[in-house]
Amino acid sequence: MLTLSNVQAGYGRTTILHGITVEVRQGEVVTIVGANGAGKTTTLRSIAGLVRPTAGTITFEGERIEKLAPHEVVARGITLIPEGRQLFPFMSVRDNLRMGAYTPQARARMAATMDEVMDLFPRVREKLEQHAGSLSGGEQQMVAIARGLMARPKLLMFDEPSLGLAPIIVSQVFDVVEKIVATGVTVLLVEQNVFRTLSIADRGYVLENGEIVMQDSGAALLRDDHVRRAYLGI
Repeated sequence: MLTLSNVQAGYGRTTILHGITVEVRQGEVVTIVGANGAGKTTTLRSIAGLVRPTAGTITFEGERIEKLAPHEVVARGITLIPEGRQLFPFMSVRDNLRMGAYTPQARARMAATMDEVMDLFPRVREKLEQHAGSLSGGEQQMVAIARGLMARPKLLMFDEPSLGLAPIIVSQVFDVVEKIVATGVTVLLVEQNVFRTLSIADRGYVLENGEIVMQDSGAALLRDDHVRRAYLGI
């Protein structure tokens, strides 16, 4: 479904990604794990069109997308749930969700999608008329995920969805991710909770200093000695 081939990217004169290759197959949960500064967010931003790769190719459903603008990437069926949620705090939850239905295709089915999303997030339904900025961190994260789903994505990318959340809320976030996968949406996940993310991932990549140093099934990476020492403290 998605292939990054020898992608190099960065900011200004600073190169962050040094020729990485990543594949995501339809219906999978794929995770990228690594330390802070390894290049995980840059990888997602490159796919989303927010960072323009300086070398390599990004292909989605057979079409090269590395030169597309972000709104064109969204129109192809890729949505990013950004780190830190980045909601519009003084807009209502309802209007935040409507902002997610950006493309003409999504707008045409907005009412039906809203019903589907509210079934997945009953707590969000209760908060529709509140300002998004008045919600708790966990509630805001659910709104951010719901907003992403309003675009009716084929591939949903998460950047640190559990960051700053209480453990019980983290568990709820991962439950939601699994429910989303069950609906047929493919997921690419960057997450600090390495144990939990590898537990639900079909496959994973280990990114260190802008290079892929390991790839395997989620279960195999959980058993790997290097991963256990470096990221699980075992």
